[in-house]
Amino acid sequence: MTDRYAVFGNPIGHSLSPRIHALFAAQCGEDLSYEAILAPLDDFAGALRGFIATGGRGANVTVPFKEQAYRLADVRTPRAEAAGAVNTLSFGGDGIVGDNTDGAGLVRDLTVNLGVDPGGRRILLLGAGGAARGVVLPLLEQKPAALFIANRTADKARQLAARFAAQGRIQGGGFELLDARAFDLVINATSAGLTGAVLPAPTFAADALAYEMVYGRMTPFLRQAQAACARTVDGLGMLVEQAAEAFLLWRGVRPQTAPVLAALRAIRQA
Repeated sequence: MTDRYAVFGNPIGHSLSPRIHALFAAQCGEDLSYEAILAPLDDFAGALRGFIATGGRGANVTVPFKEQAYRLADVRTPRAEAAGAVNTLSFGGDGIVGDNTDGAGLVRDLTVNLGVDPGGRRILLLGAGGAARGVVLPLLEQKPAALFIANRTADKARQLAARFAAQGRIQGGGFELLDARAFDLVINATSAGLTGAVLPAPTFAADALAYEMVYGRMTPFLRQAQAACARTVDGLGMLVEQAAEAFLLWRGVRPQTAPVLAALRAIRQA
């Protein structure tokens, strides 16, 4: 029988994950189906358990359910524990196993697809929610000169930075952290890209990269970066790379991401 996988979110109609995993499956010769499921905001757990009961083998989780997925997992990988959020679930003899592939996806997109080495750079991470938590440790493992986490609620950013203080040079706070500093890499992990909210503009160093985790739209953050002459990129590469990491976990084979990225970009430009 064809193995079933899905992505859960709310909203979810915009998701490219079904197309990505269909391309991965065709490339690798894997017999699987992958669908997008709109989970009720007040009953993600029920929707997930219903999927498992009907034969689901694994799932991705997106906004706003990553922290709920973390709590539902019976077993969590070390990177899921570090993030405090889960975006990839596997279902088997160990129950619900939670992992987080976001950080691996971001780092691979930066280093392999974009040719950007985070090592030695001054990095600003905007946001301190589930999306941000998933990438902090993988970024610190790249040995940046410093990692700053700025969030509208300053205490939330400080608490997140404190969790990883032993792993590298990291500081958290409010948007006052943007003052009198120039950043080589600025990553927007807030929901502002989805809502159209305008964030305080950081100062971009020469040759800086502005990375928007949201994909497929020109967000206020990207407009700010373009106005400052920074290089800009959206989160499509991260989406594909984190999906490849999940595919590897589920199927034991890593798909080639370059042709999938090229296919998606061609569709967007058509």
